Amino acid sequence: MLVQPETKGTRIRIEGRVVDGDGAPVPDALVEIWQANAAGRYNHPLDEGPSPLDPFFLGFGRSGTEDDGRYWFETVKPGAVRFDKNRLQAPHISVTVFARGMLNHVATRLYFPDDPETEHDPILHLVPEERRKTLIASREEAGGAVTYRFDVVLRGALETAFFQAASAPA
Repeated sequence: MLVQPETKGTRIRIEGRVVDGDGAPVPDALVEIWQANAAGRYNHPLDEGPSPLDPFFLGFGRSGTEDDGRYWFETVKPGAVRFDKNRLQAPHISVTVFARGMLNHVATRLYFPDDPETEHDPILHLVPEERRKTLIASREEAGGAVTYRFDVVLRGALETAFFQAASAPA
């Protein structure tokens, strides 16, 4: 759980499964998330933006997967963050998956289908159009609680779009 009773923002649940290319669960993966707070600011010294920090929200969490590949987080819906002087990034959550048998972890993003800024996100537009849907969670609501479902497919025809880490300049 990333939130405390004092955390500002709209409470949401993120849940999903980590599966291989055959749809089989990956029972011993570690899913890590990093996100901005509800105002759109990361709890990180390099984020010197004007949005306020929330002292009750770190924006970082880890969840191990269960035998059926399931993971979950209780968090807040993040705000939009600055991309450059003129543009914002749509609200999103950075997702990293570590698993046995993978020499390197994989990194991706979770976007929200009900946020109008998602379709304009400059990073999402770097992904081929036919693969973008793998980065957009599905929204479910029950009893007033909102859950975003985000399955991570590690390989195969339905593989989630992954991002490579930027290398240091030479």
